Formats: sequence, structure tokens, C-alpha cells
Amino acid sequence: MTDLNINMLLLSIGFIVFLLVCLAFFGAAETALTSASKPLMHTLEAEGDRRAALVNRLLARRERLLGSILLGNTLVNILATSMASSIAIGMAGEAGVAYVTAILTVVVLVFAEIMPKTFAIRHANPVALAIAPLMLGFVAIFGPAIHAIHSFVNLLLRLMGAQAPEAQTLDASMAELRGAIEVHAAPDEVQGERRMLRSILDLNDVEVGEVMTHRSNAVTMDCDQPPAQLIAAILASPYTRIPLWRDKPDNIIGVIHAKDMLRALHGADGNPDKLVVADLASDPWFIPESTTLLEQLDAFQKRHEHFALVVDEYGSLKGIVTLEDIIEEIVGDIVDEHDIALPEVRPQADGSYIMGGAVTLRDLNRDHEWKLPDDDATTVAGLILHESRQIPQVGQIFRFHGFQFEILRRHRNQITLVKVAPINQPRLASK
Repeated sequence: MTDLNINMLLLSIGFIVFLLVCLAFFGAAETALTSASKPLMHTLEAEGDRRAALVNRLLARRERLLGSILLGNTLVNILATSMASSIAIGMAGEAGVAYVTAILTVVVLVFAEIMPKTFAIRHANPVALAIAPLMLGFVAIFGPAIHAIHSFVNLLLRLMGAQAPEAQTLDASMAELRGAIEVHAAPDEVQGERRMLRSILDLNDVEVGEVMTHRSNAVTMDCDQPPAQLIAAILASPYTRIPLWRDKPDNIIGVIHAKDMLRALHGADGNPDKLVVADLASDPWFIPESTTLLEQLDAFQKRHEHFALVVDEYGSLKGIVTLEDIIEEIVGDIVDEHDIALPEVRPQADGSYIMGGAVTLRDLNRDHEWKLPDDDATTVAGLILHESRQIPQVGQIFRFHGFQFEILRRHRNQITLVKVAPINQPRLASK
């Protein structure tokens, strides 16, 4: 073999190696660009990162991007295979085709497919940012050809009766967002943040009737009491806004703010007999119990109010909902020095929990990653009544939805204290 032939051989082998590098580049580009984090790229673009802007431009026309990668991949693959086959036939005859097929299969699989794609999927965001300028130039060159091919393919699909996919619906987008929260949030590291993100997405699915303070626990006052007695009761209350009723508790005639009352009392030189407390009250704002938290939050913002009265379909008072109730649905309980202590959830050594019957299922599911159904009941007591179809006695034990519920205390027909534990707890006692 002459020096010229050797040089040509080495040149051809070098070009094949270059083609294999291009093949690895296309494989890494496809994996990195399709796996890159969209939220991160949008954030980086907003901060002025030009490479992130290029990634977003490429992903905005995903079909053209993938078509260009597929075209480049196919051209490089065919060209490398043809050149390697030609060299092998020249050196070993027809048998060289089998040799080059075996060698190229291993080389392409390991060095042009598995290795670059594995690296790209482990470092998707940095790789996507690094290769975005090169890929944008490649797509610009082969984009018109890819567009023509896609047009032809779409025509064939229409002739075959295949319809173009509809735009992603809002429900699908929300489901994708929920999935992203679950996938990218490690439970031990950002459990609080994940819980809040879940709650924000659930605002449009939760009704105010599920988070309101029930009328049995709400503080309301008879406006026809003597002013001094009424003012003393308002000042003794831990709340700043008190609904006032006349004749019967369902007949709410206004809502008094403690600050307005104190201001009027100061103007009357501290003499409560000069005040007509009902005249200081603002008009009550009634909302249906089926209002979602997202709708109510928007209404609070528009009306610049923090307090609403919840009524049922018959107009009867059901309870009270405040802006703080909605915020607590997102961030959890907010307790200040004036709040009344509510029944807490107390963990026990055997893995069970002792809690009041008024503890809400949503709080339990959110705080303990449980899956108790809250469609037909709002509280633990409500769930027990719904599932047992009876007024249980103290000491009774019920098992449903993977949990054991033991009635510890009851006041009249109201369940006030319950012991709850997952059934699979190894040290759980049974009766």
C-alpha cells in the first residue's frame, strides 16, 4: 500500500471519527434539550441569560428542532456507515461488511448513543445551555427542508384521517404542574414548600364551606344588649370583627370592627351610653358555601375586605370565612397571642395520634401526607359519622381507608376526641 493510499485511509478514518462525534453531539442535544427544565430556562431568560433564551426559542418549535436533529443524525449515520463499508470492502472484500457492521454497532451504541445521552440526561440544563447556539444555527440551515418534510407528512396524515392534536387544556397543564411538584420535591428537604404549592393549586377545588368557622364555634352578639355590656363582650373577644344579630342569631344585621367601636367610644368621652353600636357596624357580606377559595380570595382583594358570612342554599347562616382562613389553607395554621387554642394533633409513642373531632381532614392530609377522603366530610368526626352511619359510643373502634379510629370522648352527639392510627403500625393495639 502506497503512502498516498495510507494517507487517504487515515483521512477517511479521521472523517469517520468526526462523523461519530457529530452523531454523539446530536444524541446529547436531543436528550438535553428535551429534558431541560422549562421553568429554569424561563427564569434564566428573564434574568438576561441569552443562552437560555436560545433554548426557549428551540423548544418553542419542538417539531422543527427534533426534525433537524433526526435529519442530521440520519445523514451522519448513513455517511459514516457508507465510508466504513467502503474501506472494509477495499481491505477485506465482502467479508469486511460483516466486520464493519459489528465494530460500528458497538462503537455507535457505546460512544455515540449511550454515553453522550447518559451524560446529557445527568447534566441536562448545563448541556442544553452549552449546545443551544450550535443547534440554533443547525436548525436555521436545515429548518426549511424540515418544514417541507413536515408539511408533506401532515398532508399524508390528513389523507389517512389522522387529526392534529388539540392544544393542551388547562386541566392537563395543572396536572403537569402537580406532577412536577411531586417529582422534583424531595419529601425531607422541602416538604413545607411542596405542601404550600399543593395547597395553592387546590384553591379552585376547595369550597369555603370546608374551611369556614362553623356557626356553632363562631362568636356573634345580640346588638340589642345594653351598650356597656355589648362593648365589654366585644373587648373580651379575641376577634376584631364581630357579627351582630337582632331577634335571632340567623338575622345578621352588620359586622362591628373593634377599632371602629373604640374610635367611637373615644369620641363619646368613654361613655358607652352615648353609642348605638348597631349604627357603627358595616353591612354584612353574605356568600354561598359553594364559593371556591380562589374565587373568594379574588373577591376579598377586589372588595378590600377580610370577612364574609357563609350561608347555605336556604339563606341560613352556616359560618364565617376570613382572609386568614384562606391564607392558613396555604401556609398552615397562623396562631397569635389572641387566638383561642383549637384541638391539636398529639403524636403518641405507638405511632397513633390523639386529636379533636373538629380537626379537618385537609390539615391531616397536608401535614402527615395521608390520603383520607374529604369529599363527603370535612372533619375527622364527620368522616367517622359518614363511614359508620351511626352516632358512635366512647370506646368504639372503626377501621376504614387504611386507618383505625377509636372514640375517646363524646359530648352529647358530638365526637370531641379521637385516636387515629395507620392500621399497619406494628405496635397498634386492637380490641
